Amino acid sequence: MELVRAAAERGVREAQALYGQMLLDGKLVARNPTLALNFFERAARSGDVMAINMVGRCLDQGWGVPASPHLASPWFRKAAERGSDWGMYNLATLLILGSGVPQDRAEALYWLRKAAELQHAKSMNLLGGFYEDGWEVQQDRTAAREYYRASAVAGDFRGQFNFARMLAQEGEIVSALHWLKKVPQTATPAFLAKMKDFLSRSHSPALKTFAENLMADPSA
Repeated sequence: MELVRAAAERGVREAQALYGQMLLDGKLVARNPTLALNFFERAARSGDVMAINMVGRCLDQGWGVPASPHLASPWFRKAAERGSDWGMYNLATLLILGSGVPQDRAEALYWLRKAAELQHAKSMNLLGGFYEDGWEVQQDRTAAREYYRASAVAGDFRGQFNFARMLAQEGEIVSALHWLKKVPQTATPAFLAKMKDFLSRSHSPALKTFAENLMADPSA
């Protein structure tokens, strides 16, 4: 940590981005979002793409600064245009929600497709939603299932749930349970609570039993 901090203070942009993340996470150093943002900004000014995206994240989420999605969007766009899959995903999320920018699902779809080409797991899950719901594309459950599958394989817990949900709808309960069992490994407690509620209303006894045994806190 001391080596990273020293390099960051001397202007090494990769170290600045890494030290900023350590400060944001409270990893090996006291958590300090304000100082984290400072180091992300310094690295971003030197052209570090990850740091450019992280400045956007701090502005969007209110880490070390009041939340300002409208200020975050230009940073996400800059990161996206420089090839960052996370920048593409974060910009697309703002565009879907109309958060800080005018809602534009067509542009969101453009960026999600580019991120999916880079195998970005969360983007592939959102693309599955576009095809399942018919947003800006013709409704296509086969395409939706494939995007959810790819997201699940790549490790996104929402993709794992959505793929399992579609499998269950098609009667493939055993396969659905296989993917549902992976969700608690990385999902948030809030998501697990929603998943438990959803599955508890299933017509499948196996899924209802799984829901009954699912704890909101997987570490409990």
